[in-house]
Amino acid sequence: MAAEKEATSPPPSAPLANSYTRSDQESAVTADPAELKRNKRMRCLLYIVVFAVLQVVVITVFALTVMKIKSPKFRVRSASLSQYEVGSVTNPSFNLEMDVQFGVKNTNFGHFKYKDGIVEFDYRGTKIGQTNVYEERAKARSTRKVEASVDLSSNGLNANSQLASDISLGIIPITSTSRLEGKIHLMKVIKKKRSAHMNCTMDIVLATRSIQNIVCK
Repeated sequence: MAAEKEATSPPPSAPLANSYTRSDQESAVTADPAELKRNKRMRCLLYIVVFAVLQVVVITVFALTVMKIKSPKFRVRSASLSQYEVGSVTNPSFNLEMDVQFGVKNTNFGHFKYKDGIVEFDYRGTKIGQTNVYEERAKARSTRKVEASVDLSSNGLNANSQLASDISLGIIPITSTSRLEGKIHLMKVIKKKRSAHMNCTMDIVLATRSIQNIVCK
């Protein structure tokens, strides 16, 4: 009986079949080196394209921000009167000393080195005083503050001026103009000529003996 059972027992062939199938699949995966090489080339090409696009973006941003050079701004930040002498409507005149703080605003990524300049003050188109601004530099993306003092006098005005009317109204309007010539220095290599212009208006308010309504264009 034992011999018959041994004779009729089927051989364990199923595991061998699975082993052959898995071996065939592994061979199919590794059997095409040309396909693997082609996939590798495609990945390399993709990396190159991505790198090139990033380079273009970086260069564009750099050109539109760092390399875009703008003209600095020259402004009157504040002003006050340290000496005050104003005549009457019948005898219109003034002799004033004004303390001024100028600002040279540089929004570029390189510093602005400017030469000596002159700021002129006018009353209705007639020069009434001036002050000097000396050679200096405004750092990148900053505002350099410049302190100055200027004497303002009506001695140069003609008899037909509107000074008597302005004194009666209590306000003497004045303007300040200037131009600072200089260069923007980028990365110690690039130098571009630029000018900082000033065109400001302000009022001398007689009642408070103060400078008000400073507006710069």
